[in-house]
Amino acid sequence: MSVLQMLQDRSNNTCELCGSKENLSQYTIPPSLNENVANDVLVCKTCLDQIEGTVEMDTNHWRCLNDSMWNENVAVQIMAWRLLQRMRAEGWPKDLVDMMYLDDEALALARATGEHEDEANKIIHRDVNGVILEHGDSVVLIKDLKVKGSSMVVKQGTAVRNIRLDHENAEYIEGRVDGQNIVIITKYVKKS
Repeated sequence: MSVLQMLQDRSNNTCELCGSKENLSQYTIPPSLNENVANDVLVCKTCLDQIEGTVEMDTNHWRCLNDSMWNENVAVQIMAWRLLQRMRAEGWPKDLVDMMYLDDEALALARATGEHEDEANKIIHRDVNGVILEHGDSVVLIKDLKVKGSSMVVKQGTAVRNIRLDHENAEYIEGRVDGQNIVIITKYVKKS
């Protein structure tokens, strides 16, 4: 059974955030790179567009989080926490966050993207040209890089897809090259 089918069964074919039954799709919660039921939620297009930032946040739409934040699935709880953090300036989302309980492991995952940080304190990853890098972006190396701890040299022009950001250091990103996870310094990449 595919992850999507398991999510559909788990949610009874409804958006796990707002309850809609229209235009549902699977969403893998960053910074996870692997699709599985523990890291994914089933969301509608309206929720997905706002999560990914392709449309402006509609705070009234997210009043549904008052119910979904109590979902038994940790992935749904994490998404509810992150979305409420994005809107905390509105007032009512902060009240809901204060009522939520996430165990230490789930809270660490929820905080992994920095949603809880004020804009001034957020770590921003930029490529060599100053373009902002985000989780899941693709980058190209601008020079040959020797991988520390191995004899591997990654050649200039190598594409690294689906990068992950280091949430403690703005100069580091992670990606897979030739089947190996490596850390790359952002000044040696450009966004593709």
